[in-house]
Amino acid sequence: MLSFQHDILPLKDRLYRLALRITLNPAEAEDVVQETMIKVWNRRDSWNTIDNIENYCLTICRNLSVDKTRHLSNQTLSLENEVDPSDDSHHANPETQAVQRDRVRLVRQLINRLPEKQRSCMQLRDIEGKSYKDIATILGISEEQVKVNIFRARQTVKEQFKKFEE
Repeated sequence: MLSFQHDILPLKDRLYRLALRITLNPAEAEDVVQETMIKVWNRRDSWNTIDNIENYCLTICRNLSVDKTRHLSNQTLSLENEVDPSDDSHHANPETQAVQRDRVRLVRQLINRLPEKQRSCMQLRDIEGKSYKDIATILGISEEQVKVNIFRARQTVKEQFKKFEE
């Protein structure tokens, strides 16, 4: 038996990161997560018929994020305020830290410029660690389309990063 507190609520950080990648707006991402939680709660009678509750929640979050993004005219905010938990650059000297921060900021900006589907695929695969099958289910596309979107996203980021580095 699924529990909101034990099975759904712990997903809020993942939902937020996905919503933030799509909306590029922290406040909107928080709203999307709240709306997602409400929708999932309102469908609690059918939880036992859902194969993967996490994918179900991520799908709702993604759809709400896309809808919200379509209604927003201003999409210029970046993810610069997002904290990277894997960043251990505080052990390096200040110059190395500054260079690393600039590179991370640049990569985030490049990712933010990607088309929504590529950005979502990259978020779910490279940051959330989802399988191609799960991403296909969440985004409602084929696994082949997931692979193509991830490949194109990575290529675009890589090419643009090289241009900026030169």
